[in-house]
Order: sequence, then C-alpha cells, then structure tokens
Amino acid sequence: MFSSTPLQVCFVSRSISKTLEMEGYVMTESGNIRPIVTPEKKSPTKRTNFVGISPQRELTNIRTPTDRPFRVSVEGNIGAGKSTLIKYFSHLPGIETYPEPINWWRNLDGHNLLELSYLDRDKWLNTFQMYVQLTRLKVQTTVPQSTTTVQMFERSLQNNRYCFVEQAFKSGALHGADYTIIDEWYKWAKNNCDIDLDLIVYLKSTPEVVYERMKARKRPEESSVPLEYLKELHDSHEQWLMTDDISFNSIPVLVLDANKTLEEIMEQYKINESKILGNEKKRRSVVEKSEKERVKRVLNL
Repeated sequence: MFSSTPLQVCFVSRSISKTLEMEGYVMTESGNIRPIVTPEKKSPTKRTNFVGISPQRELTNIRTPTDRPFRVSVEGNIGAGKSTLIKYFSHLPGIETYPEPINWWRNLDGHNLLELSYLDRDKWLNTFQMYVQLTRLKVQTTVPQSTTTVQMFERSLQNNRYCFVEQAFKSGALHGADYTIIDEWYKWAKNNCDIDLDLIVYLKSTPEVVYERMKARKRPEESSVPLEYLKELHDSHEQWLMTDDISFNSIPVLVLDANKTLEEIMEQYKINESKILGNEKKRRSVVEKSEKERVKRVLNL
C-alpha cells in the first residue's frame, strides 16, 4: 500500500480546485464547496469627487445634479472685501458660506505655501497653484446640507484658472509646462465634476485702494506684495469678467463698486441681496456694454 507524499497531496488539491473553478465553484479552507460570487461593479455616484483619482482615469456616468443649490462666487482683488460680503450673508438661513481655505495654505504638514509663494515666486508658485487648485476643488464640490438653498464661495476654481494662473503665466512667473499641467487638471475637473457657478459677484476696485487696505490689515504673508502685482491681478480680473470673452467666462456677473466705504458697500449688499441669492435669476443686471468696451480698450484687447 502506497502513502501519498505532501507534494502529491498538494498537486491533487490544486487540480481539484482548478476543476471546481472552471465549473463556477470554489473550495473553502474548511473543505466546503460553494458557488463563486462575483461582486457587482458600482458606478460612480453623481456627486463623485475627483480627490484621489488620477486624471488619466476615465470616469463614466457622472451626471450634474439638477437639484443642487444656487451657487455664487465672490470675486475681486486682494483686499476688495470678499470676506466681508461672505460674513454678511453667513447668518441668513439656507445659506452655506465657504471662506478661502487660507489655513490649509498656511499649514500643509507644517509648510506655509502661501508665504513661500510670496517670498520666492519662481521656486514655489507652481507648487502653490497646484495646491490651491486642489483645495478649491475640495471646497467647491462640498456636498451641501439638505436645507441649503445657496452655496456662496469666496473665490472659485474658475478664478484660480482664469485670473491667478493667467497672471502668473503672462508675467513669466509660471513656466509654460506648468501652465499646461494646471490647465489640463482644470479641464479634467470641469468635465468630470460639478463645479458650475450660477453667478459671480465681482467686487470691482482700483489697485491703489486695495493696496492700502492690504497694508492696513497686516497679514504677514502679504507684507512683501507690491502694488504692481495688484495692478496685474486687477487686469486679470478685468479680462476674465468684463470683456465678454466666453473663452474666459460665460457665467453672469454682478459688479459692485468695492472702492466705497464699508457702510456704502454694506448698503450695496442690501440692495442687491435678492440678486446675489438667486431670487432674480431671470432679471439679473449684467455689465453694461459700454463698460465692457471701455475695459477692452484699457487692456488693449
């Protein structure tokens, strides 16, 4: 009588397992035989966020939700009063406000990217802009509460792409390759995530006015920002929002005079509250054609 060696037992066991697998069954460790169960593939939900997903991976079945709240972004130069407007509306019911994620930029695992980008633009600007784009996308794809009727953002992903990135590229601070990568990321996000806006509130101000405000508020990172940089940002905002160039912007724009005093600006908020909150969607006043033509002449477009 022959006894089986461990090698022979292993070979027979593998043969049986392979035969069972071909027939749609599997043998468990306890020796039981059960059918093979294939997990169902799950399609991405309509609120899929891009974070953690490679831009090279194709996503399907992502649909823009039709039941989302009215989305408004508050735009303007540094020191134009964006956070003031955000605070003004934050106390109203049904309004979710999203301040700029400055604390994220100031502390990325101990690194102050905001400060680094101001101190050495040539070295750190691309790194900073990539992270800004990521954080803005996180904010702008935040799932609102069920009772939210308006989502209000302090600046937007669109702002980063068509204002700050454009300014950096034109000034030579951003290499063409870096510019293209950021643009590819933006286009991927736009095509695969719901980042649409319904209204932009543009706090229009002169560079000289916001420069004085910036110096007065004394943010440490802004101490080295020159007036010339604010002038360049102003021109970028004007081209983005005031020229009717749909390659830059096709979102309705409500322009408010941000050169006024705080009391006068607050009065503008009250007067335009219904428009800002999306209650006059069909009757929103847009930028006058004459003003747009004037801006084009100033920018030599």
